[in-house]
Amino acid sequence: MNTRKHHRLLGLLLLLPLFGWALTGAVFILKPGYQGAYEQLAVRARPLAEEVQIRPEPHWRQVRLVGTLLGAHLLVTTDGRPLHLEPGSQRPLPLPDEAALRRLLQDAASVNPARYGDIVELEDSRARTSTGMRLHLDWSTLSLRQEGRDTRLINGLYRMHYLQWLPWAGANRMLGLAGLGLLLAMAGLGLRLCLGRRG
Repeated sequence: MNTRKHHRLLGLLLLLPLFGWALTGAVFILKPGYQGAYEQLAVRARPLAEEVQIRPEPHWRQVRLVGTLLGAHLLVTTDGRPLHLEPGSQRPLPLPDEAALRRLLQDAASVNPARYGDIVELEDSRARTSTGMRLHLDWSTLSLRQEGRDTRLINGLYRMHYLQWLPWAGANRMLGLAGLGLLLAMAGLGLRLCLGRRG
């Protein structure tokens, strides 16, 4: 098989990945729908009802006192892991009951009701809303993460762009290297054809 046929064959093999790279690359440059898909949802802060005395521990690196509709929360960063404490006793503050957790998440979702709607399902610290959104509360840091169909679509395009087509990281790495190898081979054959024509 001659150089021209090799070049044509490699071009056909790379047609689909190149089309995918071009399409997803355009999405990453233009960023349509990114604002909502990656909106930073947060637990809504409320004024503290009363003054709280804190006794810092030697292993604490950062301390935040936050008020929410559930009351006061002492959030501590240590060398090991984040701690969510009860301000007065400074004992670990457990995850609240379902009714309180539902109120906390609905309060956060109320900043954008068109996107988040109402909480319809709650399991531990994960919720699903009437608009199909998924909310996840990290109780140790009192932080929220939201994910909708748009978020999943953009994440899927990201995986397509970087050849993360398989559920195994090692296999995806090999797929990426094979794609780059084919691309370099096609470029080399194209250069050879170009130089050969000049000769």
